[in-house]
Amino acid sequence: MNSKEKDEYVNQTMERMTSMEPYYCNPFDNPKELKERASDLLKQLNSLGDNAQEEKESIMRQLFGTYNKLAFPGDGFKCDYGFNIHTHGLTVINYNCVILDTSPVNIGAGAFIAPGVCLACSGHAVDPGQRSQGIGTSAPITLEENVWIGANATVCGGVTIGADSVIGAGSVVTHDIPAGVIAAGVPCRVIRPITEKDKIRPEDILF
Repeated sequence: MNSKEKDEYVNQTMERMTSMEPYYCNPFDNPKELKERASDLLKQLNSLGDNAQEEKESIMRQLFGTYNKLAFPGDGFKCDYGFNIHTHGLTVINYNCVILDTSPVNIGAGAFIAPGVCLACSGHAVDPGQRSQGIGTSAPITLEENVWIGANATVCGGVTIGADSVIGAGSVVTHDIPAGVIAAGVPCRVIRPITEKDKIRPEDILF
């Protein structure tokens, strides 16, 4: 493959990966430099201490497709490519979170993502023969505004979680979750709506 053909292939790959449409692929055919770049930036990011905020912000601007200064990834953060991650306001990403961003991941303002959460756009073919051939799947993930995802939950490709909703710890989210609800379980299901009764009384708050 000459340089012109390689550039064309990379452009076609980027067009497919950054589309909001699901797709099938063999991920091993993706240009290695796309993943290597992210790996290098993540090593730099995870080597920095708490007082190196400016350096962290510089790396995040290079890594994420859309970076907001109020996005805070914790130690141990990992992703596949970075360019498919789009933060749109305050985004608290706790320790050891993973985003498999083979498709776009849009994270609305006010997101709280607890330790050990995995947002997995990518998957594998269900048919064992196709899976052994390396055929994979990918679909985008959207977290609308003010979503809270509990510790060690997994959100699968193609899922949208509605604004203000809470996902219980350890859940596996395989289908869309509406706005304003508490949902939990494997697979994740709506438990109940969030109501005024969920507010903590001001007199019970210590500050």
